[in-house]
Amino acid sequence: MSPSLAAHQATLLFLAVVLLVSGCASTAVAAGRLPTKGHHRRGRDYENVFDRQEADRVEALPGLPSEVGFRQFAGYVTANESHGRALFYWFFEAAHDVENKPLVLWLNGGPGCSSVGYGALEELGPFLVQKGKPEISLNPNSWNKDANLLFVESPAGVGFSYTNTTKDLSQFGDELTATDAHAFLVNWFKRFPQFKGHDFYITGESYAGHYVPQLAVKILEGNKKAHRRDRIKLKGILIGNAAIDSSSDDRGLADYAWHHAVISDEVYGAIKKECTFPDDGEESVKCSNAWNDFFRAMQDIDLYSLYTPACTHNSSSSSPAAARRRPWKLAGTPLAKVHRGMPYNTYDPCVDYYVLDYLNRPDVQKALHANVTGIPYRWSPCSDALTSWGDSPASTLPEIKKVVDAGLRVWVLSGDTDDRVPVTSTRYALQKLGLPTVREWREWFTSDQVGGYTVAYDGLTLVTVRGAGHMVPMITPVQAGQVFAHFLAGNELPATSLVVNTEA
Repeated sequence: MSPSLAAHQATLLFLAVVLLVSGCASTAVAAGRLPTKGHHRRGRDYENVFDRQEADRVEALPGLPSEVGFRQFAGYVTANESHGRALFYWFFEAAHDVENKPLVLWLNGGPGCSSVGYGALEELGPFLVQKGKPEISLNPNSWNKDANLLFVESPAGVGFSYTNTTKDLSQFGDELTATDAHAFLVNWFKRFPQFKGHDFYITGESYAGHYVPQLAVKILEGNKKAHRRDRIKLKGILIGNAAIDSSSDDRGLADYAWHHAVISDEVYGAIKKECTFPDDGEESVKCSNAWNDFFRAMQDIDLYSLYTPACTHNSSSSSPAAARRRPWKLAGTPLAKVHRGMPYNTYDPCVDYYVLDYLNRPDVQKALHANVTGIPYRWSPCSDALTSWGDSPASTLPEIKKVVDAGLRVWVLSGDTDDRVPVTSTRYALQKLGLPTVREWREWFTSDQVGGYTVAYDGLTLVTVRGAGHMVPMITPVQAGQVFAHFLAGNELPATSLVVNTEA
């Protein structure tokens, strides 16, 4: 029996069990009596759930072997019916033991960047776009070895996600994004009820330092109001190189760059003189000018990954990706668009050009059930459709503290060669939480090498990854997968070498 056929039959059986447990059958059936009219209706409900899942089933993708050993689904789930907002998702079942693996949501940041384009196809998903041609191959370090993976393009206007109310595109911010993401999850679990009982984790990077804790708080609040059977089994969050506190982020950004010898004493001195790093993020014009000089000084390197090549693709291209590679608008605080402006990939720093080409192929969009409404623009890694972002709190430390206080697992991941949201910024921010240290700073190992460093606070663990930039799963995929597996298991990372020295 093929893996896909076995999974197909397992889904039929598991859906039936789910509906039985949730009250869609009665003791009358168990006793052998004939079903009532209501049972026929419930049977139709079951059929509708199964049919809806099958409609989203991705049978094959251009450039990919037809049998990959796990099932995948993609399509749209409504986030707001009155405005016609629908979010596009791509879901991969775990490579094995689907029924017992947790469900993990991954969110990229921006605000306005695609979790499908980055997380799914460049970082931790089962597929990677191949260099030099718009095809995909299997990712040997995919996180679906350890979990069922859900990627969502959020908010509406990002990637294939859309709204039928044009004014929405000028009104998005953190609160509306979190509200829609929570509504999406509630409706997604209705479409995939067999995963409702799974442990659930939210993960992400960069501006997802806003998205992830804010969504976690929405879930905690929603669970208090929901019937027990409808509660989401949120167990924890993991955020990587995350923008969580603008004052700390900006101060650390300057300090890290100077200590790593990529800006001059004069540029650093001007920032330290003109900027006060207030908690509300509001700075003077002189401070903004100093930041302009900072970013100009770094425009020929990849500040998302200091020690890997920058993309030198011809920036005269008219593609949206090329436009983002020109120096970004230098007004406002430096964290205004933390995912936009410059490339930040490692082994092939131009890989998002290939993702751009792949996801704009009509045959790929058809296979993914994407762009069904005829969006009037090309898919792009970061949205040009969102015209403003009016709601962005200076700090998400209060939300992180609520998640910690709720007793959930909280890990913060930091690649230590990122100068966009550097580890220095993260350490400054976490100090503000005032959490007592329960396990001191120490190294951890991947094989016989130091993978990074870790410190455990009361309710929160910080893990650094040595040699990784902003997108840790792309730049150091083995170490990232190791951290992810330990996070899910709630286990400490190894404190000693994993390789036994056999030399006498």
